[in-house]
Amino acid sequence: MIRTEALSKHFQAGGRTIKAVDGLDLQVAEGEVFGFLGPNGAGKTTTVRLLTCLIGPSAGRAWVNGLAVGQADRQIRQQVGILTESPGLYERLSAQYNLAVFAELYGVKDVRGQVEKYLRLLDLWDRRDSEAGAFSKGMKQKLAIARALLHEPPVVFLDEPTAALDPEAAKTVRDFIETLRGQGRTIFLCTHNLDEAERLCDRIAVFQQRLIAVDTPDALRRRLFGRQTVVQLAPPADAAALRRWAAAVAGLPGVQHVEPLAASADDQERADRLIISLVDPPAQNPAIVRTLVAQGAEVQFVNEVKHSLEDVYLSLIHNGRAAGGEA
Repeated sequence: MIRTEALSKHFQAGGRTIKAVDGLDLQVAEGEVFGFLGPNGAGKTTTVRLLTCLIGPSAGRAWVNGLAVGQADRQIRQQVGILTESPGLYERLSAQYNLAVFAELYGVKDVRGQVEKYLRLLDLWDRRDSEAGAFSKGMKQKLAIARALLHEPPVVFLDEPTAALDPEAAKTVRDFIETLRGQGRTIFLCTHNLDEAERLCDRIAVFQQRLIAVDTPDALRRRLFGRQTVVQLAPPADAAALRRWAAAVAGLPGVQHVEPLAASADDQERADRLIISLVDPPAQNPAIVRTLVAQGAEVQFVNEVKHSLEDVYLSLIHNGRAAGGEA
């Protein structure tokens, strides 16, 4: 659905060449919600502008819905919807008229029907005759989403769709993205909201001028941090017992590393812990528990350690290295 080969965009400024996008190789499947993550200035918006044919590439190639960027730009623009970070509405026109203008530009056959459909879907029908300038930021964002979808595009680019929205408006937008996923549309989502990316995206790419890594969030976690189990224990009589239990677990098959953590004085739970790196926690946890109990440890609970997407993102951005996976 979306494919790029060494896609690049360079700008000239003050006698210098600035590489906004540098050699991007990427594939996004039909019907996929694809998260594009990176810091400010990483080139995310430039990438969206390239793929929607708003600017031309300096080098490389790209295809959207089977159409080549630079060769079929008009057709691509007819088949994509785009939500920019700033909605850019006609603020003195009504919500209904804003959408009607763009529906006419897109060549929508049933203008009135499509306008009503999306105003109702996004809970704006009752405000259809209000000027867009009187809308809250959340309402403007919903109106801009409606504008991006009027012509029923198979590919939708969303650039920070919930930026600066209140929680209720952000949830409405996220729920609507889920609705789009259910319709089989391909969604290219640029966001700084990592929780949002975790909940919505099938795969994510971490990008900073160049592609650093691309995969599912869980696959990136495993690649970067492996799989870990935390075993919480009642405190032993002395630190030697904790070390003895750690050594017993370290000798089990499939255990890669054991880190004993003694309870500190300000630990409210007053529990000792073992952080255990494993090949397959569900299969190996029972043997770990049996071994600890046989050694006299009192096991309070066992959980798998789950690193957040923020941990994954920050590790990749700071290390600046690829984590593998198919692009």
